Amino acid sequence: MADALILDKPRSPRRPAARRSNFELYSWLFMRISGLALIILVLGHLFIMNILDGGVHRINWGFVAGRWASPFWQFWDLAMLWLAEIHGGNGLRTIIDDYARKDSTRFWLKILLYVSMVVILAVGTMVIFTFDPEMPAS
Repeated sequence: MADALILDKPRSPRRPAARRSNFELYSWLFMRISGLALIILVLGHLFIMNILDGGVHRINWGFVAGRWASPFWQFWDLAMLWLAEIHGGNGLRTIIDDYARKDSTRFWLKILLYVSMVVILAVGTMVIFTFDPEMPAS
């Protein structure tokens, strides 16, 4: 009689999960860490570009050529590009998971997201590393 009154735990899985990964935990941690890094990178970028030495009026081909002649500034801009792209892509992936109702819609939206992320990262990285400061300004 006592066994008949025992109920299953309502939220317990009926069958054990095949294999659990910590992807969402790592994704959550990445968002926090990359967000902090982006605050430093972006505020530094805005301060240097908009406030120091005459602000935006001094930005021209020569300024960019001089800036990207330094590996430090190439790395700064590359880190900003990669962190911003992956941070934003991860946020959009979460939004797609939350709001796309059909599996097929979710699949194609994620494919579109991942392809656009790869293209933007590839083009941006190529521009930073292949920029030729000796090329004449047009």
